[in-house]
Amino acid sequence: MNKRVFLIVLDSFGIGNMPDAADFGDEGSNTLLSVSSSSRFSVPNMKKLGLFNIDEVSCGEKENAPAASFARVREASKGKDTTVGHWEIAGVTSETPLRVYPDGFPDEIIEKYKKLTGRNVVCNKPYSGTVVINEYGEEHMRTGDLIVYTSADSVFQVAAHEEVVPLEELYRCCQIARDMLVDEHAVGRVIARPFVGNKKGEFKRTTNRHDYSLKPPKKTVLDYIKAAGKDVIGVGKIYDIFDGEGITEKVKTGTNDIGMAESLKLADRDFDGLCFINLVDFDAVYGHRNDVDGYANALSEFDLWLNDFLPKLRKDDMLIITADHGCDPATPSTDHSRECVPLLIFGESIKQNNNLGILEGFAHIGATVADYLGVEYEADAPSLLDKILK
Repeated sequence: MNKRVFLIVLDSFGIGNMPDAADFGDEGSNTLLSVSSSSRFSVPNMKKLGLFNIDEVSCGEKENAPAASFARVREASKGKDTTVGHWEIAGVTSETPLRVYPDGFPDEIIEKYKKLTGRNVVCNKPYSGTVVINEYGEEHMRTGDLIVYTSADSVFQVAAHEEVVPLEELYRCCQIARDMLVDEHAVGRVIARPFVGNKKGEFKRTTNRHDYSLKPPKKTVLDYIKAAGKDVIGVGKIYDIFDGEGITEKVKTGTNDIGMAESLKLADRDFDGLCFINLVDFDAVYGHRNDVDGYANALSEFDLWLNDFLPKLRKDDMLIITADHGCDPATPSTDHSRECVPLLIFGESIKQNNNLGILEGFAHIGATVADYLGVEYEADAPSLLDKILK
C-alpha cells in the first residue's frame, strides 16, 4: 500500500507570538485568540484533533482525549513571511532574514527596472494591496505605468489592470524583476497582482496572481521525495513558493474553496508521496485586510470541509495541519505577525492524545514527512516519527 501524506498549511494561522515577537514589532499578536472572539468561529473538528490542547493556547475548550498528536511550533528562521516559513516547513532553516524595504525600493533599482521593462512606475511604497489599487488604479489606467509596491515582507509587487497591461506582459515584467533582484537585493518573492474594475472603489484583484520566488538555499524535503521516485503534488501557491523545485505535479487554485475542492479530488486518487496544500485566503483575503469575522468564517468553513475530507483518509495516510506565520487581523498592522504555529498530526497509525509540547523549528515537519515516507533526508530539525507512531 502506498503511503500518502497530506500537509495542509493554513496560511497565516498563528497561535500566539514568538518569544522574540517584540523584535519584529509584533508583541501581543495572536491570530487564533483574535478570531476565536468572532461569532462566526466554530472549529469542532480541529478541537477534536487537539487545537485547544496545544501548550499556551488560552482560548477554546480543551478536548478530553484529542484524536491527534499536537504541538506548538516556533520558527527558527529569522522572518515571518510565506517563503521562509514554507522553506522551513520543508526542512530548510534560513539563518539570514530576506531583504525588506520599509521605505520603498532605492532609486537605482526603480530606474533599472523602468529601463528593462520599458515602462514607468508609480507608488514605490509599502502598501496594502487592496488600498494601493484604489489609490493608484485610475492613474495607472490613464498612463499604463506599473504600480510597484512592497510591504513589511520581502516582496516586490507589481499591480496592473488586466485590460491595460495584458497578463503575459505583466508576467514578463515580473520575471524581469525576479531576474534583477538578486544578491544584496534578493527579495523573497516578486508578485504579479492583476486587477479589474473601472474606477476607484470598484477595483478588485483577480485570481491570476503569480509569484516568482527565490529558489531555496539548499535542497528541501520535496527534492528528496521526488528523487526517490515518489509524488510531490503542490496545491495552490506551493509550486510558486519553491519555484517549482521538487514538485512533480502542480494544481492551480486561487481561493480556499477551489483548494479544498481540489484536495478532496486528490484524496480519492492513488498516489505515493506528499500532497502539499496551501490555503491562502486566511492571509490574503482576511488577515491582511484586518477582517476578524471573515478570517473566523474561513476557519469554520475549513473545519466543516474536514467532515468530508477525514473519511477519505486511508489506513496508511498521514494528515498534517500547520501554518507558516501569523497575520493577526485584530491588530492595527495589516502585515504578517511573528507567531508560533499549530501542529496537528492525524492518522490511523498516529498516537492520539499526544502532546509534543513546544518544538523549536518548523523543520521537524519536513523531517517527519521524509521519515514516514521512507526517504532519507537530513532536515534542520529531527523527525518526530518515533514520538508519534503508535
